[in-house]
Amino acid sequence: MTTTQAAPESERWRTKFGSLDSYDKGRVEVIDDDPRHYTFSNIFQVAAMSKPYEQVAVGKNIQYVLEVLRAEGTSEWRTADHDQFALVMDGEVEAHLIKLDDAAQRAPEGTPGSIRVEGEPRGRRMGHVVARRGHMTLLPAGAAYQFRAGQPGVILMQTLAGDGTTYKWAEICQTM
Repeated sequence: MTTTQAAPESERWRTKFGSLDSYDKGRVEVIDDDPRHYTFSNIFQVAAMSKPYEQVAVGKNIQYVLEVLRAEGTSEWRTADHDQFALVMDGEVEAHLIKLDDAAQRAPEGTPGSIRVEGEPRGRRMGHVVARRGHMTLLPAGAAYQFRAGQPGVILMQTLAGDGTTYKWAEICQTM
């Protein structure tokens, strides 16, 4: 009779974090419903299919959304009437910030989501943040921000759904 020793816990389970270069879409096991009623995607897959800095919603709760952005090159300048958070999930991204002085460049009060800043932002430079995987950056209300990435990366934004939010549920939902 032979006995086998159970593998240590650390060898049975391995956490694998995705990236633009290596990800698995995964799936949801739906017990008694239609899978098309559920959004299930992989943020790295969404970023891989997106244009640079396209704001693709991957989660929604009332007016709040989580948007995935493919960070690549330099983004346009944007601003919001509310705080936003940018969590870098892959790569390295710089977030440049300017406190807008010109009311005409700021998002009108109550505007959901972010808007494009027309022209070069006018105001006091607040500096910039270099964020890598796992780093979260606050994008304060009333400030203009611009992302810069030397290599493709992924940003997960927490914001309000706005005119710039793109919905691609049919492309990112589980259908089988």
